[in-house]
Amino acid sequence: MEVLAQYHSDASQSLSEAESGDNTANGPSADVQPLKRVKIELAPTVFTSAATSEEFALPVGATSITTNVPYDQLAAPVYGPNHPYRPTVVEKPGSVESYALSNYDFHTQFYQGVKQYATKPFAEPAKKRKRRKRGDPGEFEGESKYMGPWAAHESSADSADDDEEEAKEEGKADTKTTEEADTKTKGEDEEPKETAVAAITSHFITPGSERTIFHGTEERDYLGRTYMAIPRDVDVDLDGEPGRQNCFLPKKCIHVWSGHTKGVNAIRFLPRSAHLLLSAGMDNKIKLWQVYHDRKCLRTYMGHNKAVRDIAFNNDGRKFLSASYDKYIKLWDTETGQCIRSLTTKKIPYCVRFNPDHDKHNLFLAGCSDKKVYQFDCTTGKVVQEYDQHLGAVNTITFVDDNRRFVTTSDDKTLRAWEFDIPVVIKYIAEPHMHSMPSVSLHPNKKWLACQSLDNQIVIYGARDRFRINRKKRFTGHLVAGYACQVNFSPDGRFLMSGDSEGKMWFWDWKTCRVFKKMKAHDSVVMGCEWHPHETSKVATCGWDGLIKYWD
Repeated sequence: MEVLAQYHSDASQSLSEAESGDNTANGPSADVQPLKRVKIELAPTVFTSAATSEEFALPVGATSITTNVPYDQLAAPVYGPNHPYRPTVVEKPGSVESYALSNYDFHTQFYQGVKQYATKPFAEPAKKRKRRKRGDPGEFEGESKYMGPWAAHESSADSADDDEEEAKEEGKADTKTTEEADTKTKGEDEEPKETAVAAITSHFITPGSERTIFHGTEERDYLGRTYMAIPRDVDVDLDGEPGRQNCFLPKKCIHVWSGHTKGVNAIRFLPRSAHLLLSAGMDNKIKLWQVYHDRKCLRTYMGHNKAVRDIAFNNDGRKFLSASYDKYIKLWDTETGQCIRSLTTKKIPYCVRFNPDHDKHNLFLAGCSDKKVYQFDCTTGKVVQEYDQHLGAVNTITFVDDNRRFVTTSDDKTLRAWEFDIPVVIKYIAEPHMHSMPSVSLHPNKKWLACQSLDNQIVIYGARDRFRINRKKRFTGHLVAGYACQVNFSPDGRFLMSGDSEGKMWFWDWKTCRVFKKMKAHDSVVMGCEWHPHETSKVATCGWDGLIKYWD
């Protein structure tokens, strides 16, 4: 450093001497001004006062300081020339020691925002939190449900329980204070304020508190008949046999029923006459619509706390079943709106079907999320049989072979056939190319099953003993992957129809498997479609846009 300082002083001195010599040799001149030479510093200015003081020097790699050094000197920048491309960073003196740190401790400190300095390295390592048990892969609900690698930590669960207890205690304290305040201001206010808990529980429907609303003016006409009576002032024979006439494709929408505030999952015509239409909505309500005359809403059934998944009439249509995501199956009286019975298996029912036989009209089947099919008796409300062979939630139940057997499909991508009242599988169909089939419909000739497959096609199986797939018939073109869009036939069996995820309706020819027609029906997914059994070209559709449309 001293050499550099001397070099800088000598250079400046020599330059000054050279300038003075030139001036004396040429002499002073008033006209000619002396040239100003640019002063070039070959070496930068170096401050040697602080660098030469040994009392504040800190050796490189020192782990201890023997003198009391001021903080200003420790935090002072490094002396020397500035780097043109190096950012100005205050370097702290000291030393770095290598230490083995586990990944868990490192990530714990890193994600907690500790980035400038670490915690004490020699402290005891943090204990790794234990996760809850993964559970049974076959269970979807309850304490032993399958959580997999997403199971919560035990400590978090404990803290959550503590938080819940604290919240409950705070809630109790708040209710006490509100009660005291209400008692104090009872004379001032006409009605005491309701708590938030009471407001929430007021909308919760418990079994036995179901209700219904009749939207007409009078439930009975001048002859004492209700809306269940078949109208005789229409041009259609509603007592005739379905499929007697050739059907034709609908062309335009002739009516729109709008009463549901959310999407509509399913629609069903009243058996035999089809002069009434029942709809199940995601707004927890079931509505009954008039197909002829004014085409208005006749009655609303309110008894579920969650969206209604499926509905099914019995043979004469005087009763119907409703399955909801609130895990309840309810039996309703179509005429009076009374809830006859509430049944539950503590699992979500995905499909319900009455037995079509007249001597077994009191029995119905329910496919649930626990991979079982339950057989209920309406008179007693008890489970009389269980069909437990599926490996996934049961999606559909279809009666075949003169109602002596029924076919079920499941999320396990299989199709199984059963003898009624015998819990043994008589036919098991599972192929590597099969997908889940959330909708199945029986052909009017009772020989074929149309299954809506989630690989965007409709496959056909035989409804007789062998249940073989018909590889010559395959209906494609629509997009239904991820949606349980209903598939259905025309009464004469000439046409096959289905909705799709783009809001379109598709119609195929049964013999040639060609697309006859596709049309835009709804603004959202078309979930259900029903062909009127006595009308040749009238179709009812429902979708997740909350509308029910009638086409002709």
